[in-house]
Amino acid sequence: MEDSTVHKTVLLEEAVAALVESPRAGLFLDGTFGGGGHTRRILEANPANRVLALDCDPDALERGAALAEEFPGRLEMVDMNFRDLASFSTETFAGALFDFGLSSWHLDTPERGFSFRFSGPLDMRLNPREGITAAEFLDKADYTELVRAIRDFGEEPRWRAVVRALEDARAAGDIHDTTSLAARISDVAGNKNPRIRTTIHPATRSFQGIRIAINGELEAIEEVLPVAFKRLQPGGRLVAISFHSLEDRIVKRFFRRMAGRPEHGRDNRPQQERLVQGRELTRKPVVPSEEEAAINPRARSARMRIIEKGEPKL
Repeated sequence: MEDSTVHKTVLLEEAVAALVESPRAGLFLDGTFGGGGHTRRILEANPANRVLALDCDPDALERGAALAEEFPGRLEMVDMNFRDLASFSTETFAGALFDFGLSSWHLDTPERGFSFRFSGPLDMRLNPREGITAAEFLDKADYTELVRAIRDFGEEPRWRAVVRALEDARAAGDIHDTTSLAARISDVAGNKNPRIRTTIHPATRSFQGIRIAINGELEAIEEVLPVAFKRLQPGGRLVAISFHSLEDRIVKRFFRRMAGRPEHGRDNRPQQERLVQGRELTRKPVVPSEEEAAINPRARSARMRIIEKGEPKL
């Protein structure tokens, strides 16, 4: 069983049930191993199941190695960002899963720099062995890059004030760690009306935007979904769990395109131009139950979508 004191896998039963519905068995892709909860449950579901699991986080790789010892010969753990799937594997899958959320280890480890709840270095890299840190990004980003991170990726309503504050703080050398960054953002993005109550920390959206920017998270999702879907066997299912609207929008539009449906309100292509390659099993996303949300507040924003691959047809 998972160690619930460390990490709670979101929508665990729902996601795995969608993947391994009888009589489906074989090789499954877990593109975001994280804590390993989904992989463990896939392996437990059927002794014929095997998992190819990907992660670029050294801590996750250690957890994967331990889990592989429990299921000898059935789990292959690969040190890789899922966006590179096309360059690695040519195998086909009975099902594929992506959980795009941060793990509890990311948020609860101060030295990773993802959370403003602890004082830590401004890192925020999913793979701490490569790429630029959040500190380097904030030091070098021009106005356009800051706007893209805070307004577009963070969806921060007060983005102008936040961007100005970041530029001023950079000039003054006032940002040293996660808590000083959160304080500077809170000064300009915090709730000024005491009669309006909110449970969202004023730095939440900006931290999200900076993290997405330095890790290229949205581009990675756009790249991997077509590859994973192509590698599915007929009847195989692709399950994607998102945690904010930008991720969910990418998943929703891709699934609609594969199902031969309009991707959005401006998609006016005639039906004869649409290729139906799959069947959406979730016209509306699956969300955590009230019980799960109460136990694990981080699950509240989760949205799960499922598509089943079919034979291509017009």
